[in-house]
Amino acid sequence: MATIPKIHFDNVGKIFGTGPNAFIALEKLNLDIADGEIVTVVGPSGCGKSTAMNIVAGLQEATSGQCLVDGKAVRGPGPDRGVIFQQYALFPWLTVRRNVEFGLKLQGLPVAERRSRAMHYIELVGLADFADALPKMLSGGMKQRCAIARAYAVNPSVLLMDEPFGALDALTRVRLQDQLLDTWSRDRRTVMFITHDVDEAVYLAHRVIVMAARPGRLQEIIEVDLPFPRNEDIRLSPEFTEIRNRVWHAVYTRKSKAA
Repeated sequence: MATIPKIHFDNVGKIFGTGPNAFIALEKLNLDIADGEIVTVVGPSGCGKSTAMNIVAGLQEATSGQCLVDGKAVRGPGPDRGVIFQQYALFPWLTVRRNVEFGLKLQGLPVAERRSRAMHYIELVGLADFADALPKMLSGGMKQRCAIARAYAVNPSVLLMDEPFGALDALTRVRLQDQLLDTWSRDRRTVMFITHDVDEAVYLAHRVIVMAARPGRLQEIIEVDLPFPRNEDIRLSPEFTEIRNRVWHAVYTRKSKAA
């Protein structure tokens, strides 16, 4: 019996506008993402990366085809999918703990249960000492960790991450990459992660999805045959370099030729 993919893009297309002003953001995207898999998505601006993720999240509707999660067509946002954007979108008047509790409160959980669950994920991302701090007291990396804890707290089976580390300094970015993989190793959630950073794409993923622009479409899928857990030795290995160069070539060399 065939295993149902966690996320299934079935000939998905997305067009913005009409007539001569129409823009094809996605064209005939067919892709399966397995349960517990980390997939990173790279490609030039305008290749439909964020559009594809927004369709999975239920924030946008496909113009053609359909997207399925656990075999069911996506009809809108749902608690089974947690979304993390580059901008942290924290409520500035709420503490870290109350920010993380927010989605649990909407779900109607009792106060004691949502506090317990929120603190579990706050500790998981290393913010226990800042649970009562307001966002203005946090660094950029700490704010992003708070956003990750908030997404995890509602217990989604899918994490959708749109360049979540893009605005951070290099050291913080590497630390959060390792923290993401450490958290994933404990719960094996499905992760779809958009990035412009080729090293990041290879380091995090089981597979790298390379998109091409005008119109946005799937160009190549590159397997990342590197062991977990990953660390600095992996980053410095010749195997990592080989895969990174292949992804770099797929994204940038072909982009230059197309231009």
